[in-house]
Amino acid sequence: MNNSTLLDLRGVSKTFGTTTALSPMDLEIERGSFVSIVGPSGCGKSTLFNVLSGLLRPDDGTITLEGNNVIGATGHVGYMLQKDLLVPWRTVLGNITLGARLKGKVTPENRELATGFAEKYGLGEFLNHYPSALSGGMRQRVALMRTLATNHQLLLLDEPFGALDAQTRFEMQQWLLQVWRDTERTVLFITHDVDEAVFLSDRVLVMSPRPGRVVDDLRVDLPRPRTLDTLVSPAFTELKARVLHQLHRERAV
Repeated sequence: MNNSTLLDLRGVSKTFGTTTALSPMDLEIERGSFVSIVGPSGCGKSTLFNVLSGLLRPDDGTITLEGNNVIGATGHVGYMLQKDLLVPWRTVLGNITLGARLKGKVTPENRELATGFAEKYGLGEFLNHYPSALSGGMRQRVALMRTLATNHQLLLLDEPFGALDAQTRFEMQQWLLQVWRDTERTVLFITHDVDEAVFLSDRVLVMSPRPGRVVDDLRVDLPRPRTLDTLVSPAFTELKARVLHQLHRERAV
């Protein structure tokens, strides 16, 4: 593990009964990087996230975050799912500060941080609105602000834009990249959309069908910031083709 490594996995595996969800896995994630994970349904992507977040214990292996053993621990990562899981009876501000409330108390500092995030990223005028008044994209923004407000360096984002239409999805991708640049967090991002994975990431990890293992670790050297022109560039098309060929090769094995 080098000095830039935030997250380090060595020999991490997970089995449910007689089914191996994750084969022994070694993985290093650099601080401040954006890494996407793609693979067929059931390949262990969400299992990996649940192990990293402490919701599941691996059967074998070690997991260190900033040099600390985090196996079985919780509260050390920000975790966001495809469903926004906003609390309907709380306002935007109340939802963003929900993490602090669950820990016991929302302080003025918590509210100030939440308000700052909301105002900077397009939600300032909606702080006192309830989730029912928000569009799908806006609800996902609130959910990500809630994740950011936990102040964890590592964010686990599990298909956060999967339910959005194509236009809103692209807008959210650009918005997420802006937030990522500004906050300098480290992102692990699960998606089934190869275009999304290549467009967002510094690296794309391709997983095999169950039992899940990383079969390709693709460096994405496309210049940033990324725009619509990125999506139609020859370099983008070449990277996308490599991921698709790897995915379909694994499914055919």
